[in-house]
Amino acid sequence: MSQDSDFIFTDRFLNLKGQRVLITGAASGIGEAMAIRFADAGAECILLDIDGSGLEALASRLQAQGSTASVAKIDLERKSQIDAFWAGLSDESLPDILVNNAGVYALKDYLDIDETFLDSTLSINLNAIFWMCQHFIKRRLQKGGIIVNVSTIEAVLPFKKDLVAYGTSKAGVIALTRGLARDYGPHGFRINVILPGAIKTPSTKRLMKMAIQRFKVDLIKTGYDFQTRLAMGRWGVPDEVARVALFLASDLAAYVQGAVIPVDGGFLSS
Repeated sequence: MSQDSDFIFTDRFLNLKGQRVLITGAASGIGEAMAIRFADAGAECILLDIDGSGLEALASRLQAQGSTASVAKIDLERKSQIDAFWAGLSDESLPDILVNNAGVYALKDYLDIDETFLDSTLSINLNAIFWMCQHFIKRRLQKGGIIVNVSTIEAVLPFKKDLVAYGTSKAGVIALTRGLARDYGPHGFRINVILPGAIKTPSTKRLMKMAIQRFKVDLIKTGYDFQTRLAMGRWGVPDEVARVALFLASDLAAYVQGAVIPVDGGFLSS
């Protein structure tokens, strides 16, 4: 008989009461859904975004439901602002969990990309995660912690045109995650990365609307081809990504390390 034969599943594995989670890009879309899920699990939320009004609205919503939430408006493109944010955190207020969700969905023909565009894309999508992870690990080196990074299916299988810079930046997130998992697993850190795809976010909804309103044949065809690759036959919603982030942050994922987890309705399996 297995030594785990008497194992009884309880919700204690998803109970994050007494823990703090820091979520970037929390004002809308997947980040907002993550904040709601983590708050429901009992975590105290530290919410970061460049959209200050969106953050305040979300924090008010969470607080009205009895959750503890604080916010910080920050431009993750500026390392100086990242450094200042972490410098302002006392050791007693450090997050136990870091969720690097923020990113920019940057589209541009590769031949038209200039240094400014590339620097901005890399700064937000990759460099910010690099620095956020560095601060988190440095401050918690004696305690360990949990990091959940967010990349994209485009980093593994480029599908849509004009996303070379975006895919490059997000591929770097996968490499960063796996490297940190290797180096800092022995120090008590669990570090994994999620690859969302086919998720109805404000960005993807804007693209769909533009394709229809402007009758952009190439976008419409891309959308059709994309849909045919979805093994589940439908698009996902932000909360379906948030649930995977919550799993990775919980004790249910106690032995998951350096994993690259698609949340894409089967896109990468087709």
